[in-house]
Amino acid sequence: MKQLLLVFVGGGFGSMARFILSKHFNSTTNGIPYGTFLANVLGSLLIGIILGLALKNDTLNQNQTLLLATGFCGGFTTFSTFAYENHNFLKSGDFTSFFIYTVASFILGFAAVFLGMYLTKV
Repeated sequence: MKQLLLVFVGGGFGSMARFILSKHFNSTTNGIPYGTFLANVLGSLLIGIILGLALKNDTLNQNQTLLLATGFCGGFTTFSTFAYENHNFLKSGDFTSFFIYTVASFILGFAAVFLGMYLTKV
């Protein structure tokens, strides 16, 4: 139960941070989501730092990792996890899984958004 609460709290703060970035940096005039892009890139950097510290020298314990990586980065952006998982594929030399996972994620992700928009008639 404690672990769920840590993820919940971290996710809440991550979501608020993403909202603030989006409010301040997403362009309403040209539609370019600079805030979202910034959140995705920063989230990728953060999850790399957090998991790198957790794995390298046990600087972070499991609860801290859940709060920061799973919670905060998960709420801030899911792209950070996607980037980290692809890093692991490339690091291990598993280029086939990297390619399939990346292409499938993009295609299915976009398809799911379009399907959801279609189903809600937006």
